[in-house]
Amino acid sequence: MFEKILGALAAFVIWVISSGGYVGIAALMAIESACIPLPSEIVMPFAGYLVSTGRFDLFWAATAGAIGCNIGSIVAYEVGKRGGRPLAERWGRYILIGHDELDAADRFFAKWGSAAVLIGRLLPVIRTFIAFPAGVARMKLLPFHIYTFVGSWPFCFFLAWIGMKLGDQWNSDPRLKAAFHQADLAIGLVLVALVALYVWHRVRGIRKNQS
Repeated sequence: MFEKILGALAAFVIWVISSGGYVGIAALMAIESACIPLPSEIVMPFAGYLVSTGRFDLFWAATAGAIGCNIGSIVAYEVGKRGGRPLAERWGRYILIGHDELDAADRFFAKWGSAAVLIGRLLPVIRTFIAFPAGVARMKLLPFHIYTFVGSWPFCFFLAWIGMKLGDQWNSDPRLKAAFHQADLAIGLVLVALVALYVWHRVRGIRKNQS
């Protein structure tokens, strides 16, 4: 079961990136920035692995990821601008967005202002939802997109670099490959447990705020 779940997720990411190239990277990163839980921590390292095989260039892989963040952020920005908090609270639960995530993004934006878009793109959780309060505040689009890109690029570069380095070791050191095969079940259990905890936390938070 664990292998099937992980295999399905990995197969989806691999298929999109392998089929779409840089466009596939941008599309997957756009999904995350549209507040749909598809972790960039899975997408960009795999893109980095393909850098190690010669399929991609590290600079352009990071750039494609950052462009995807800009594209996906438009959705969250427009929801905030046009519908505000009530719209996000009404429909957010269907993609596991609860009050806690919205509150965290609101507080961060209130503290840092427009710079929150730049800073928040480097922070887990906050980076996914920061476009929403920027839309509520009707932040000007040009600074919004500049800050989103400048903040997202080093994040994407770092994750892709990790994937590239792991790929280099994977291809050159058979001991690493053997160790991963031996630890397949343990890794699968940990990853599935983390995903289950993530979903449970989101669902629990949403139900708590609805009661």
